[in-house]
Amino acid sequence: MRRQGLFSPLRWVSVFFLLAAIVLSAFQLVVYSRIRSTLTSGLVIAGVPVGGLDRQQAAQRIIEAYATPVELHYDDAVIQLNPSVVDFQLDTESMLAAGDSQRTQQVFWQGFWDFLWNRSSKPEEIPLSSSYSEARLRTYLEEEIARRYDKSPESATPIVGTVNFESGKPGTTLDIDGAILLIENALKSLTNRVVTLPLQQTEPSRPAFQNLQVLLKQTIDLAGFDGLSGIYLLDLQNIQEIHFAYRQGEEVSVQPDIAFTASSIMKIPIMVSVYRRLGENPDEETLKLLEDMIDKSGNEAADWLMDRVIADNRSPLAIRDDMLVLGLENTFLAGYFYEGAPLLTLVETPANQRADVNTDPDPYSQTTPTDIGMLLEDIYQCATSSGGALMAAFPGEITQAECQQMIDYLALNKIGVLIEAGVPDGTKVAHKHGWVSTNGIINTIGDAGIVYTPGGNFVLVIFLHHPEQLVWDPASKLLADLSRAVYNYYNLPE
Repeated sequence: MRRQGLFSPLRWVSVFFLLAAIVLSAFQLVVYSRIRSTLTSGLVIAGVPVGGLDRQQAAQRIIEAYATPVELHYDDAVIQLNPSVVDFQLDTESMLAAGDSQRTQQVFWQGFWDFLWNRSSKPEEIPLSSSYSEARLRTYLEEEIARRYDKSPESATPIVGTVNFESGKPGTTLDIDGAILLIENALKSLTNRVVTLPLQQTEPSRPAFQNLQVLLKQTIDLAGFDGLSGIYLLDLQNIQEIHFAYRQGEEVSVQPDIAFTASSIMKIPIMVSVYRRLGENPDEETLKLLEDMIDKSGNEAADWLMDRVIADNRSPLAIRDDMLVLGLENTFLAGYFYEGAPLLTLVETPANQRADVNTDPDPYSQTTPTDIGMLLEDIYQCATSSGGALMAAFPGEITQAECQQMIDYLALNKIGVLIEAGVPDGTKVAHKHGWVSTNGIINTIGDAGIVYTPGGNFVLVIFLHHPEQLVWDPASKLLADLSRAVYNYYNLPE
């Protein structure tokens, strides 16, 4: 009995500790059960920490995080896009269910044991699950952003009192497809909810082509020219044309066109007729006559060339026939160039039979701005694409290479005035000019050419006529200014 009494306190201590362990374990079990009823500690759903929250609290926190507006920047403008506008929806049920599955997959007692020993593994992050309406976003961008903030380009405008243009201003348009991708990413991000909208620059267009006619008339008015101007312009990119005659502030009808003395410009039709009959291997003397006729404007070379290649005695009339085949009924040569040459026939055309306007054209050599402009277009189309009326009218007789040679000869005609004076140095101008001085008096000046420019190629024909006298300096300057206005239109300042 004495020995049992000695061990009695020890037993009580053991019992106390055992009871304490049971109570502590029960307490920890209660704590663990409460924790297990919430989402796993450290759990992150869609980038939002929700560990230790119940489902309702977690859902609310996620919704609040993604309800923040997306900030859109269009240049200096800042626009707040509420996600609800594009029907942005969070699939909280599926995301929370995925979070729950991580908790319930662990055996209760194994989890409790890990809890007691403070052993925990980081839960796997649950990715965002969401949806939105791309159609509603596209409509929003079109109606609320693009319509309000896009800027149309401003065309270049003529500078009053000059033949120059003021630079246009580029516009901006919203790249909607690019913006949709960026906004979609921002809607799904917690940290990057600012979008600089992608913009596309739209270059300013040229002023309307027909507005150039207004500028040309204003240029004539500013020059104070009181004679008759006949102008034909053809855009070789789209075959748009401007054709008008102008006298003392009023337009003169160009139906039919107005007959002008062709003078040396007639050497363009002569060249076409020569090439029609030239054959494949022309001799050097013939080629030299061609070059002298165009480059040096040689009248003697023109006469020799016609007799050598076209026909004896009546070559000018053959040239007239060729022009009629091409549909150019107002262009003819009725005699040779040499002094005292007889007039082979008196040619009547719709242009020279007009009673309302008369430039007293030379009965030997006449053309109109339209006729010579169309002939230059035919040469250009033949040289660049084997197209145009020349090959159709004279099949097998004129080749693309020969048309290019014609342009090369015309480009050798460098005089530094008239059309050439209106374009920058180095600009290719394939042209032929002409005027006749009688007793030192000039009544008609003309220049007709193909102008090659970075902004587009064009045919330009200008005739100036005054019944009394054309004073060279102001007349040639006016023609150069008209040429410069057209060049500037095609090559606007940046």
